[in-house]
Amino acid sequence: MNAEDIEDSSAPLIEHLIELRTRIVRSLIAFIVGMCIAFVLYQPIFNFLTQPICSALSSRGQGCDLIMVKLQEGFFVAVRISVLGGFMLSFPYIASQLWRFVAPGLYKAEKNAFLPFLIASPFMFLVGAAFAFYIVIPMAYQFFLGFQQIAPHLADLADTGAEGAVLDPAKDLGVTFQGSVAEYLDLTAKFIIAFGLCFQLPVLLTLMGKAGLVSAKGLASTRKYAVIGILALAAVATPPDVVSQIVLFSAVYGLYEISIFLVRRAEKKRDDQLRAEGLLDPEDEDEDART
Repeated sequence: MNAEDIEDSSAPLIEHLIELRTRIVRSLIAFIVGMCIAFVLYQPIFNFLTQPICSALSSRGQGCDLIMVKLQEGFFVAVRISVLGGFMLSFPYIASQLWRFVAPGLYKAEKNAFLPFLIASPFMFLVGAAFAFYIVIPMAYQFFLGFQQIAPHLADLADTGAEGAVLDPAKDLGVTFQGSVAEYLDLTAKFIIAFGLCFQLPVLLTLMGKAGLVSAKGLASTRKYAVIGILALAAVATPPDVVSQIVLFSAVYGLYEISIFLVRRAEKKRDDQLRAEGLLDPEDEDEDART
């Protein structure tokens, strides 16, 4: 290979790198714009995120008053909300930039196979996030708040409005929730992200099944190992309470069974296509059926 051949082969690479840089810059600009929008609206967003804890406290007759332990805590809460909100707002545009960069290098059949998964991935993340926010988080917070020790004597004093009463330590000892806004946001975000990522399981396994990396038979034969892995995931991804761990395990294992069905369906569709093209050997098909 001479110098001219090397120069000609490097030209397309440079063009791809320039295009990649353009796509990344556009994505960063979209992310920054989304962050600015979320930062302006951080207060309504945070009020929305506090609905589960406020509802749980209200059901127990308690006020929803979160506190700031540090002076700068409120600002950093706004920054975290702006980062998460900016990513969610800009994700459709970032995904479109990724697709426009990858699509020219794919065949038509590959485009038709990959595009549905690009759409299904954010949809399943939203489903998992909604499942966590509306079902799992309220149950978990009710469980956590159950460990409070509300002093009966103090509750009676608060109801009657008595002033100057002498408190009895034996009767008036209580442990009530006074949550930090930063810790509450971290815990809520952990729930949402964990369930959103776990709900990607059918998308990931089905895509791997289409690529031939996994099979429905292999997934079905490793159920017991999947159960152990999902239990470990539930123990790590959720706070240490049995309720949220059981809910996460049930949801993810259900998604695992759905994944087996989707992979089996994808394999059947692929075999039908190969059979129609005359590329599937009947002997191999009979051997697969026996195994």
